[in-house]
Amino acid sequence: MSMMKKITILIISFLLLPAAAFADERPIPPLAVKAAMLVDMNTGRILFQQNSDRIIQPASLSKIMTLYLIAEDIENRKADYSDLVTISQNAVYTNGSKILFEPGEQCEVFDLVKGMAIYSSNDAAVALAEHFGGSVEHFVRRMNAKAKEMGLTHTHFVNPHGLPNTEQTTTVRDIYILSRNYLKRFPNLRQIHSIENFVFHDTILRNRNDLLMSYPGVDGLKTGYVKAAGCHLVATATRGDMRLMAIVLGAKSARVRAQEITKLLDYGFDLIEERNKVNKAGG
Repeated sequence: MSMMKKITILIISFLLLPAAAFADERPIPPLAVKAAMLVDMNTGRILFQQNSDRIIQPASLSKIMTLYLIAEDIENRKADYSDLVTISQNAVYTNGSKILFEPGEQCEVFDLVKGMAIYSSNDAAVALAEHFGGSVEHFVRRMNAKAKEMGLTHTHFVNPHGLPNTEQTTTVRDIYILSRNYLKRFPNLRQIHSIENFVFHDTILRNRNDLLMSYPGVDGLKTGYVKAAGCHLVATATRGDMRLMAIVLGAKSARVRAQEITKLLDYGFDLIEERNKVNKAGG
């Protein structure tokens, strides 16, 4: 085969590659996190990825699946956001981020959902898992069944909140698929994740996603932290008609987490704007 023919074949093969095939290009230096991904949500194109299949504990990103199943039951009219949940002792004594105080009190599903989505409350996750699953164990089985249905090949749950457990695992790729499916099926829930503060039991609870207050256009989605894994964040943001999802797993601190997510969002918006300019000029 002549050299010219070989070059022609290579050029044709290059042009036929799908957009996702370019995702392993490193357009920006590796981030100071264990894993990361940046996706153009309008096209599905992966703009950046780093260690996308590295196994890591999901921490409170697990709550995205918990929230998905709750929203699914409500959509299917098996429950309602106004339903009352009787808080168990098991829920009250859950460790970590908490909003509940007394076993036996009753709270609306909607307040507990906000507690999970905004303040990342673990006790609310247990209360909702018991209410919607009959028991935490049964609800976790539902979480794993849904993970399998979604094709989350490296994700396994043992609890609904993400408190430390070496058997609770995921990858940044799986978290992207889960978050994408969650927002696609329940787009109105983004409004909850974008709330900066809410009042519960006469206490003002601040959203743990600091970028809502510091990065224009950020409207979600969820933070997470366990010592063994580090600090996580799934961030969704818009600029004009552009929409991005940026995910970092395993930052050393919340400050580094915000710093690296900011790098991703800045890069993504600049890249899309430049591509749009080129496309307009070429059209």
